[in-house]
Amino acid sequence: MKKALSILAIFGFVAFGTVNLVAQDGSTDTTEQQTEGADSAAAAETATPVTVETTKDEAPAEEEVVVEQSFHQVIKQKFIEGGPSFMGIVLLTLILGLALCIERIIYLNMATPNSKKLLDEIETALQSGGVEAAKEVCRNTRGPVASIFYQGLDRMDEGIDVVEKSIISYGSVQMGLLERNISWISLFIALAPMLGFMGTVIGMIGAFDAIEAAGDISPSLVAGGIKVALLTTVFGLIVAMILQIFYNYIVAKVDSIVNKMEDSSISLIDLLIKHGASHK
Repeated sequence: MKKALSILAIFGFVAFGTVNLVAQDGSTDTTEQQTEGADSAAAAETATPVTVETTKDEAPAEEEVVVEQSFHQVIKQKFIEGGPSFMGIVLLTLILGLALCIERIIYLNMATPNSKKLLDEIETALQSGGVEAAKEVCRNTRGPVASIFYQGLDRMDEGIDVVEKSIISYGSVQMGLLERNISWISLFIALAPMLGFMGTVIGMIGAFDAIEAAGDISPSLVAGGIKVALLTTVFGLIVAMILQIFYNYIVAKVDSIVNKMEDSSISLIDLLIKHGASHK
């Protein structure tokens, strides 16, 4: 019995000692982990201000770049880098082409007729005051259609055949006035990219001359000439595209006015036949 109790006591001491050792080991590991966590937190706290300061230092630099380089300044800088000789000529083509386009647009908008209203006024004048009253209406009305009507009414006494020939002939004159200066706009559309390509060729020649003078192929030497060449080409193409848009609008406007002139002329002949004009 005593021997059994002694064995149980020995086993109890061994088990209790093992538990204490495990607890001590766990406490040691926990202490080490807490120490490592504290060290990591201290390191993070030490590193965080540096990161914040770097971010604060970098952000204003990026904002300054965005503020300083506006679209107008970029265009001005690229224009200067392209060289004043060819870039100035391309700019001159843009100015002259836009001046002609604006002049044509103003003229065509003023010449756009209100044919139905004019025909109604002429019919009323023919009924009330005859041919002279109708001619007075045409004189007081602006536009190519009124001018064509006046020529037809002025020859009403000579017969409807003469009136028709007069309307066709004077319609051709008015069409020429509508299309005036359009050929110059098409010239500037073709000239602007050609000047840009000429600047490209001259820039490439300058780049090769610089390489020949230096005796080696340096990226800085080649890049300068190629950059000038490409800038002149880009500006020439931009000018051509701008003028082409205005040119197409003007051509469409002329076609619309000519169609109204032809339709109104047919209506005028029918109106004159209705009011007594005859074939002679």
